[in-house]
This record gives sequence, structure tokens and C-alpha cells, in this order.
Amino acid sequence: MGALDWLLGSARNIGNRELAWTSRPSDDELNPVLYSGTSGVVLALLEGQQHFRDDRYGDAAVRGARSIAAAVEDWELSSLYFGLAGMALALRAVHDVLGDATAGDAAERAWDRVRSRFDGTRWGVQFELLGGNAGIALGALAAGDVELALLAVTPYLRTAEPTSHGVHWETRVGRPARLHHISHGTLGIAYALASVGRAADRADLVELAAAGALDVVARNEADPTGFLVPHSDPQDQPERIERYSYGWCHGPAGDAQVFRLLRDVLGDAAWSALTDRCWNTVTRSGLPQRLRPGFWDNSGRCCGTSGVLALACDRQIENGDGLDFANVLVADLMSRATVDAEGARWSNVEHRTTPSTLEPQTGWAMGNAGIVPELLRFVRASTGGDPAYVIHWPDHHAAEATGH
Repeated sequence: MGALDWLLGSARNIGNRELAWTSRPSDDELNPVLYSGTSGVVLALLEGQQHFRDDRYGDAAVRGARSIAAAVEDWELSSLYFGLAGMALALRAVHDVLGDATAGDAAERAWDRVRSRFDGTRWGVQFELLGGNAGIALGALAAGDVELALLAVTPYLRTAEPTSHGVHWETRVGRPARLHHISHGTLGIAYALASVGRAADRADLVELAAAGALDVVARNEADPTGFLVPHSDPQDQPERIERYSYGWCHGPAGDAQVFRLLRDVLGDAAWSALTDRCWNTVTRSGLPQRLRPGFWDNSGRCCGTSGVLALACDRQIENGDGLDFANVLVADLMSRATVDAEGARWSNVEHRTTPSTLEPQTGWAMGNAGIVPELLRFVRASTGGDPAYVIHWPDHHAAEATGH
């Protein structure tokens, strides 16, 4: 509850009816988006309201939805994590969980604006999950709009670039590097193609998803029991980006989510084996220890410990073998938290700057809003409660017990 209470304390009041959040408490600019702002916070508050049955969090979620709704008309980006699709996801969640009709109406306005901005191929320079078509497709699918989801993924059929083992895509206009993982690369596109293909009964989309995944599989540089693929080829921004990562965004913790989906869509045990290899690499990598400067300096959902915890809970639900490592991850999160009268929050580290300890963030990617749902899910998964998220995340394949 301390992490949720810190979020409440860091909110900005707009009049008497609205709440909004900035990415960091010291920022001045209000941020409505899913990745780092109010939309992600609202989803975390809904998780808290349902878990604790505490109406403070529900009331704050409704007030947060009002500020998101007020930003819809002027927000220029359309994507899931940085734009209107993610804002619509949060608004619809407030409608579905708390029965707020105004939030539901605002979600429809946001989707209307997204539809109107499609240029026939894309919504902007990004062309992947976080900022482009793949994420919009997944958001549309979560909203029940299969037609829009198909519109978003169909361009991938004609823009796919054949490789020796499958296909990949240019994921940002003018970027020479081809990125491989779920956030900005081939696997994020594959996740959207497989999800929409299954929903629309489109075998061609599922086949293209598999081809994209196979291109990434062919790049594995771990031993046959593991899975570790570079960030990109040629390496994007080598002066600042690590060649290998282990978290959700650019590493095997996220890769495994795609392989879990393909396992269930295609019914092929080879994808299950790849999921196991991702798990082996993550658990043997040394995380969450900081083995060297820059190795594991993040507690967040996108790049850090909480994204790995999501996979550990999936493993516990599906295979019964994730709890021991989940306990290690949670102990690390508890040890790194700052806890005082204001609540609990986490400071990530940037070893290349002085001081290296960064200001705590509020949002899903790097802050409390991404950490809270994973801790609450862990509690339920480890104590016999319902391990499902209150709000199904569009790019996280739902875990189901398999009778282990």
C-alpha cells in the first residue's frame, strides 16, 4: 500500500475534480500516457482498488481518468504506450471496473481520433509495439475492435524484409539497424500479428508472426539451453546501448512472452522449449545483483526487475517453478525501496552520471505504476489467490494453470 500511497501523494490536483501525474514529482509538465504518466498510474490504482478494496484508489483512478479525457483532443501521438491508444485503454478500464460512463465515452473519442490518423501504412515514424502499429493493434484488440486491429497489422505483410531465416522490419523510419525484441523490434510485431491473426482467423498473419520470431531465434548467441539475442544488428547507438539485455524490453524476459503466445496459438512444443531457454538464461544471468556498473540498475517494469517478476509469476502459474526466483526478485525490490512517511518508491541508477541515483518515477515503465501490479500479483500467486491482473495488459499473454 505504501507504493500506492506515494502515487496518491505525488498527484497534481486540477480543480476539484481531476488528478494528473508528471513522470517525476519534480517535473512541471503533466503526462497523460501509459508509458510514463497518468494512464499507467490509473491502471495501477485500479489494481490496488481491487486487491485492497480501498476506495481511495478507485476514487483517484476516476479523477485521473478525467484528466486523461481532457487531454484526448490535443494529444498528438496515437500509439499504445505514448499516445491515444494507451490513454483509451486506461479510460476503458475505469469504465469497466468502476462503471464510469464518462471514461468510457472518452475512450471512444480517443479511438475515433486514432482511426482518423491512419495514413494507409502507419501512424508515425515508429512502426513497432511501443510507438507504432503493433501496439495500436493490440490496444484495438483489447477494446474489441478487430477491424482496426487488422488495419494496423496488415501493412506488415507488405513491408516485411526477408532474411535467411525469416523476416524482420524497419521499425523506425530511417533507422538502419534492425531491432529484435518486444518493445521496439521484430518480436513485438510478431506478438501483434499472432494475436490479431488468432482473433481474426487469419493464418497468413500467424505465419508471418512465426517467420519474424524465427528470424530472432536464428540470432541466439547463448548455448543450446539458453536464449540471448543482441539488441540490434547493426548495433543501434553502440556508444550508449548495451549489446545484450535481460529484461522485458530487449531481453529474454520479454522474448518469452512472445514464445508463450506462439506456443498456444500454434500448439507447437518448440515454442515452449524456447520459453524454457529464456527462463534458463534469465535465472542464470546473475540478476537482480548489480554485477557491474550498468548491469542491473533498474527496478521497473520495462527494463528492470518488475518485468522479470512478471515472467516468474507466469512460470509459477503455468509450470510451478517460478516461485523461488520470484522470491529473490521481490526481496530485491523490497531492499531497494525507499520507505518513509510519504510511502514507498524506487530510485533507478544511471552509472554514467553523477549523482548516479535517479529521482523516483511515477509511471509504468520505470516507476511505481509498473512495480505495484507485479507485487500484488506475486502476493496472490504465492498465496493461492487469483493470479490474474485486474486489467489484462495487451502485450502480456495471460497465464493459465496447466495442472502441474
